Amino acid sequence: QVQLVESGGGLVQAGGSLRLSCAASGLTFRGYSMGWFRQAPGKEREFVAAIGQIGVTYYADSVKGRFTISRDFTMSTVYLQMNGLKPEDTAAYYCAADKGGSRYYTRLASYDYWGQGTQVTVSS
Repeated sequence: QVQLVESGGGLVQAGGSLRLSCAASGLTFRGYSMGWFRQAPGKEREFVAAIGQIGVTYYADSVKGRFTISRDFTMSTVYLQMNGLKPEDTAAYYCAADKGGSRYYTRLASYDYWGQGTQVTVSS
């Protein structure tokens, strides 16, 4: 049974930092591309960042230069380091796993498994 478990969310002031973690189990971690998405109340879930099987990274323009995605193969964990947080970053953040390594890494449908999410709230 595949599980993706996010952690690290919380309440932070604008300009602060958080590091999200997503621990994967039940899958061959190195065979998957991994992504982070977020969903704010009343809005659609949107792409944040992705990392491929060999470590190539991709970012949404809104987070480029502030967020960093990384992965630890020994821990089967993907991270999202978030610096310079803004109130508009407030959302539930979701980890996702893509077995096919799709070129369409921004699309929700490209991902096979999803975590339950962790809430990030940035106060102004």
